[in-house]
Amino acid sequence: MVVIDATTLMLLLRPGTAVPDGVDKPKERIEFLVQRLQKEDTKIIIPTPALSEVLVRAGTAASQQIIEYLQKYAIFRIEPFDTRAAIEVAAMTRDAIAKGKKRGDSDATYAKLKYDRQIVAIARVSGADTIYSDDKGIGTLAGETIIKVVGIADLPLPPEDAQHPLPLSGADPSSMRRGNDEP
Repeated sequence: MVVIDATTLMLLLRPGTAVPDGVDKPKERIEFLVQRLQKEDTKIIIPTPALSEVLVRAGTAASQQIIEYLQKYAIFRIEPFDTRAAIEVAAMTRDAIAKGKKRGDSDATYAKLKYDRQIVAIARVSGADTIYSDDKGIGTLAGETIIKVVGIADLPLPPEDAQHPLPLSGADPSSMRRGNDEP
């Protein structure tokens, strides 16, 4: 099982989402990841705190569409912040306090840190081995565990079509599209 966070989920579901610096073709990378995971029969966990971050910016109608989309595909599993996750967050927070820093190694606001801890806790109690995220806070917290964090720029691009269109005489090559019989 793997987890995707709010940033990754927004890039997948919301056109026009701001792209992290240095990342080209993020939507293609994420869609290729989902296809690959689906072929491998790997579940993608969406923690409810990450889902709420996405829905805040979506509005009512778009929120309903997002939920319906995620529930339509068996690959996605929305996981709540439940009792097991609450116990995990409490342990993470106690450990940070015992080390002398309530925030641990995070430089995020305490409010954001609580969300990040919830996401990592849900990943841990769900048995996820990877979190797909560009969020520095998630990376810091997951780095304290055995969960690997993969950024969007580290995702492979889908392979290009083996067959490229041939520019024919009289046709403008830039106007040709793959799969079109007409120039």
